[in-house]
Amino acid sequence: MEDRFSAITNLRGDRKHAIFGVYDGHGGAKAAEFAAKNLDKNVLEAVAGKRDESEIADANDVKGGSCCVTAMFSDGNIVVSNAGDCRAVMSVGGVAEALSSDHRPCRDDERTRIETTGGYVDTFRGVWRIEGSLAVSRGIGDAHLKKWVIAEPETKTLRIDQDHEFLILASDGLWDKVSNQEAVDIARPFCLGTEEKPLLLGCKKLVDLSASRGSLDDISVMLIPLDQFI
Repeated sequence: MEDRFSAITNLRGDRKHAIFGVYDGHGGAKAAEFAAKNLDKNVLEAVAGKRDESEIADANDVKGGSCCVTAMFSDGNIVVSNAGDCRAVMSVGGVAEALSSDHRPCRDDERTRIETTGGYVDTFRGVWRIEGSLAVSRGIGDAHLKKWVIAEPETKTLRIDQDHEFLILASDGLWDKVSNQEAVDIARPFCLGTEEKPLLLGCKKLVDLSASRGSLDDISVMLIPLDQFI
């Protein structure tokens, strides 16, 4: 199991301030562990102006790498960032809305960026890979491919309103087998209180569904109700 997660709630004593993350390691769990232990506090320090963004560590000294998706809540806003193919999906009145876009070599802009900087992208058994190796084009670590596998995230910010019900953060072990809308449909009863069982069971149901469909990848799922942050 190379996935890791992090959750920091009640920041500065305010229940509406929090940051969550899911980290999908590859080539070992060290980069995911590094990110889970350090990324949250580094981002918070950067937001507070105590750390320059360029100083945020990129785990180049550990083996392998890690994709990640994070969600930071502050003053009724949500900031979602991702690097790689971990994904954030929000339920808006029961309709799935992706808040992140997977970074894979098959994406036209990512492929162009890689090839422009001297790398190459090809397919192996139907999977697009960088230098015949990695199937994601952004992430933390991956020192041997760092010229092409960049750690720069894509970020989306929005104001939380009453239609925004809950957020799903998950590694690609879920999304490779379960669609965005299907995941929202399954998780919704657990997140809106129409089921007597806790959120953890909703996460487990999604994990079990992906596994039952043949996923052999690590699967991590986080469910975050949004009404507490409005």
